[in-house]
Amino acid sequence: MALKCGIVGLPNVGKSTLFNCLSNAKAQSANFPFCTIEPNVGTISVPDTRLEKLEELVKPERVVPTTMEIVDIAGLVKGASKGEGLGNQFLANIRETDAIIHVLRCFDDGNIIHVDGSVDPIRDKEVIDFELQLKDLETVEKRIQSLSRTVKSGDKEAVKTYELAEKIKTHLESGNSVRSMQMNESELEIVKSFHLITSKPVMYLCNVDESSVKSGNSYVNKVKEMAATENAQVLVIGAKIEADITELETYDERQMFLEELGLEEPGVNRLIRSAYKLLDLDTYFTAGVKEVRAWTVKKGSTAPQAAGVIHTDFEKGFIRAEVMKYDDFITYGSEAAVKEAGKFKVEGKEYIVQDGDIMHFRFNV
Repeated sequence: MALKCGIVGLPNVGKSTLFNCLSNAKAQSANFPFCTIEPNVGTISVPDTRLEKLEELVKPERVVPTTMEIVDIAGLVKGASKGEGLGNQFLANIRETDAIIHVLRCFDDGNIIHVDGSVDPIRDKEVIDFELQLKDLETVEKRIQSLSRTVKSGDKEAVKTYELAEKIKTHLESGNSVRSMQMNESELEIVKSFHLITSKPVMYLCNVDESSVKSGNSYVNKVKEMAATENAQVLVIGAKIEADITELETYDERQMFLEELGLEEPGVNRLIRSAYKLLDLDTYFTAGVKEVRAWTVKKGSTAPQAAGVIHTDFEKGFIRAEVMKYDDFITYGSEAAVKEAGKFKVEGKEYIVQDGDIMHFRFNV
């Protein structure tokens, strides 16, 4: 499941530093690799301490974490929606992502010039929002134009889509992002077909200096106030600190550095997990002597859909799923002990996969 998070932000906010930290990250708990697909796209593994626990109990030949793609999207400037700077490239790249990590500069440093001359994360956020809203407005207006011909024929679905497009247009013209619109399930399905940038979920990442990495600062407080109105997640990370961590060679050196700062783990670990959550994903596991592996499913997936992530034949010929809860497996120590305790379940096609399920699929093709 190749899901992508796009890292966006104005020039000189620390966006590329963070991307480079992700590319060179030396995980503190699990070994999570990174590989570059294109100059600005990387696949990273999601740190998950549950894999280590499973490895201790099962002792498999190999452990495979779940992955996601991170895209470093070219810096945005005012006028990007009209093609200024790398605008067209930026907007094409961001349209292909599933969620947005919006990096905001929340530190003062006279040596790093801000494109607008001063540090103001809320203004920066609004610059990018405005450009994305303008681009979405252009997309919606084109859709309205093409639908206007079909609507005249009385096609009910076309009328429904046209009316929603008009509502979205008004919402965007008022300076709002599409994600803030109240929509029902059927409207959300229609909106997906529009491929609008501002309909994607967003997380605000405050890039701070070393002194603010633990408790934030006045800039971070402003971002949190703003994000609360959007029901959006806020993460505080010091990109410079993360860069310093990646320079250290050994686990002990990195651990000592983190302890000095009063941190439990590198910020990039938290960033990856938060991005994973932003995409509305769950993890289930398969565990055997050959391999312990984490698999990604959309929250709310059924057992056959989860089986299909491994192989389409598993979904087509699904018979049943044998399920253990992660906590039960850790508590009892083995599959046999879980069965003995009456905690081993056999589930059918309607079963909704829960985060942390350990599953084995029976299928027939």
